Amino acid sequence: MSKVGIIANPFASMDIRRLVAHATTMGSYQKIGILRRVILALDWTGVSQILIMPDRDHLGSRALADIGQHKLASRASILNMPITNEAEDSAKASQLMRQQDVDCIITMGGDGTNRVVARSCAEIPLVPISTGTNNTFPFMVEGTTAGLAAGIIARGIVSPECCIARTKKLNIHKNGRVVDIALIDAVVLDQQFIGARAIWDISQVREVFATRCHPSYVGMASIGGSFHPVTADDDHGLYLRTGKDNLRVSATIAPGVITEVDIEEYRVLSLNEMVPISVDRLMLIALDGEREIEIYPRDKAAVELCRDGPRVVKIKETLEEAAENGFFIKA
Repeated sequence: MSKVGIIANPFASMDIRRLVAHATTMGSYQKIGILRRVILALDWTGVSQILIMPDRDHLGSRALADIGQHKLASRASILNMPITNEAEDSAKASQLMRQQDVDCIITMGGDGTNRVVARSCAEIPLVPISTGTNNTFPFMVEGTTAGLAAGIIARGIVSPECCIARTKKLNIHKNGRVVDIALIDAVVLDQQFIGARAIWDISQVREVFATRCHPSYVGMASIGGSFHPVTADDDHGLYLRTGKDNLRVSATIAPGVITEVDIEEYRVLSLNEMVPISVDRLMLIALDGEREIEIYPRDKAAVELCRDGPRVVKIKETLEEAAENGFFIKA
């Protein structure tokens, strides 16, 4: 029996960067439209079961109501779980989907949504659809295409070795244990309050650790990308420290916000390298664009780059191999 899970974050694309920058908002109706197309594509591929995370806006229920569940050959349902309207809803849904042996998970959100799911999805491959603010990890992809790819993977139509890639991640160590991860970047901030979580003030940024960086990105990973791009496939990352004007670059740190950043130091991060964080007062670490971890002077903190991040479906390669295998040819 082939199963696909869907985790759609109702809060994606609704953070404070709509007020302090020029980010757009993706509303419920747009997300429901994407969900409908995802579900219809999964159904077409012949997936046996579709499990959808519940949420405050009832995105999954409304998408199913629009389609009409009687029209689906797949058995589609909403997960039976309480919701808290916090990020942990996505983590809990990921755990439940893993317990129910789903073959693939489709996420709808930004970098932060995928980070939360990645903490608990284990080896289940992800098909991340971009609906957030910082969208470096998820793909800008049509929901129908994403649904087709997820269904093909779930049904074992193609070879996982060719169509699924292992990504990098950053492990955040605090006092001898890993307390969280980041998929794109971990940023040390000279701030003492988590507040609205999202980063938009470059003057507070002290250090940036990135698994990948490019000038086309929006967010902290665009800084390193402005002078030393690193791809998702490269077996290294990048570290930089802001400060003295040894190098000045321009970077897109938020939608519509291009600013100058002074780089004091930078270097390549090697896989499995542990880099300590020097803290002389209370500071924060932001993970994939959101302030998450408090670090005190008494703490011993470090960041480690690893190649054991979540497995991600390569959509184009999946559809191409399926076509070569005759999946789309109907007698």
